[in-house]
Amino acid sequence: MLFVLSLNHNLPEVRSPMSRFFAAIAIVCLAAAGCGTRSSDNSGHSASIPAEAGPSGNVNILTYHDNNARTGENPNEKILKPSNVNFRQFGKVGFLPVEGLVDAEPLYVSQLKIRGAKHNVVFVVTEHDLAYAFDADTFQRLWMVSLLGPDETPSDDRGCGQVRPEIGVTSTPAIDLRSRIMYVVAMSKDSSGKYFQRLHALDLTTGAEKNGGPETITATFPGTAVPNSDGQVVFDPKQYKERTGLLLSNGVVYTAWASHCDFDPYTGWVIGFDARTLKRSAVLNIEPHGSEGAFWMSGDGPGTDDSGNIYLLAGNGTFDTTLNSQGFPQKGDFGNAFLKLKTSRGKLFVGDYFDMHNTIAESRKDLDLGSGGEVVLPDMKDSSGKTRHLVVGGGKDDTIYLADRSSMGKFHPDRDDIYQEIPSTGSEDSNGLGGNTGVYSTPAYFNGTLYFGAVNDFLRAFKFEHARLMTPAASKTAITFGYPGTTPSISSDGLRDAIVWAVESNTPAVLHAYDPNDLAHELYNSNQQRKRDEITGNKFITPMIAGGKVFVGTPTGVAVFGLLPGQHPPAPTR
Repeated sequence: MLFVLSLNHNLPEVRSPMSRFFAAIAIVCLAAAGCGTRSSDNSGHSASIPAEAGPSGNVNILTYHDNNARTGENPNEKILKPSNVNFRQFGKVGFLPVEGLVDAEPLYVSQLKIRGAKHNVVFVVTEHDLAYAFDADTFQRLWMVSLLGPDETPSDDRGCGQVRPEIGVTSTPAIDLRSRIMYVVAMSKDSSGKYFQRLHALDLTTGAEKNGGPETITATFPGTAVPNSDGQVVFDPKQYKERTGLLLSNGVVYTAWASHCDFDPYTGWVIGFDARTLKRSAVLNIEPHGSEGAFWMSGDGPGTDDSGNIYLLAGNGTFDTTLNSQGFPQKGDFGNAFLKLKTSRGKLFVGDYFDMHNTIAESRKDLDLGSGGEVVLPDMKDSSGKTRHLVVGGGKDDTIYLADRSSMGKFHPDRDDIYQEIPSTGSEDSNGLGGNTGVYSTPAYFNGTLYFGAVNDFLRAFKFEHARLMTPAASKTAITFGYPGTTPSISSDGLRDAIVWAVESNTPAVLHAYDPNDLAHELYNSNQQRKRDEITGNKFITPMIAGGKVFVGTPTGVAVFGLLPGQHPPAPTR
């Protein structure tokens, strides 16, 4: 069902003195695998290394927001520094053209020996059901494959404006370097109007299918929710899109599914697949007797901790306020909840959760928690010296929810029993977030600070002290970010030379670079040399930083920013 397409094409125009040439097959991947190495920052926090370093210190970005904790930091950036990220030395250096919108974050594998040569490789997937590999330095296209079967096209938009005009690959893939595989979920339909969701396992060197792929995604789960067959809730592929980034953890590829707008019927599916065989290995529906409760998270992927527990934010839906003796919903309906999932003997189940006391009212108003993404934070010590294991997220009510992963808080009808909760006042001087139209983004964490960008709000930096967020924010940007806010990414060389990157989804879009110690200090933005650096906006794109470059998805490709050797542009016009 996969076709390898033409490998020779005209290269994009670049602004550095390198020759243009045509692509010939080659490429990609080998290096040490595994995320989750630990380090410590200067605040005494135990910090998870977000991006994988290869044997020579080269960085690999293998999943959404840099690692399975979704912290958003690449701590192995040796080239880009606050001293050289400015409009005179830094700007757009190239463009990787593709067919279809780039809604997924590009991924990156560096310095891999392929046929006797080493390549830094950028992987790009699109809503036109295409997957690409590019050389990150020459911008040569190394391969391109279609994820469509015979007599198939990408899905139409299903009458929903969230992803349009077509739905193909929406979620960020996940890469396993040991097996040289990139896992991708693609949606399509055939000429008879039948819809498909499939899991693909693509060879990083050629784009060819591996492990018997693709696997058509099907699932059932015991319950009474619709559609239903003999007491089993049925996964209907046309009713869903894979919006959240894929999670590869302990040999399982996890998917979590969103509806098209709020078009019923739909429920909250999490489906896991064996990474070696692509066969379904785990299924959970968090609304087996209810409705809705799907997973958007603005493209963020489910996060994991060192024990393999999985964390997600559910959308608005049925929450069963009748609890059993352990404090869990009696019917297993967890709409609008902050979830901790566990696995045991191949079973996937809710191990703990938090839901706000007014969750029913919030769901009725479409104020779902699942509009934003979560970050699994490094361990911290509180004022008594106790080690805290925390996870953070936020949604449409503009509240920051900081949960203790050891005891999430569950549901209480008269109060929110959560580790820390910071509501917004909807003003510029709010102690928490300052917007009033919700969180549609994922925060980032670096060196004891959480960076959060809600809709119509400043990007704000909240410091941790004794395992609690200090308010108000220690700093904020000079500008506010319109819909959908901004998901920041962070580059650094360990704890040195850190930069906070954020995309403003205007027309045109704007790439910003900030001093992490003071967000009011902007280092660069792409409007300073607009003619040279202009980019077209895309809804939920997250900037990816690796190898001295910043990659930003657009409706027609990936814009590449980096240093400008030998170029000295005039001062920016105002």
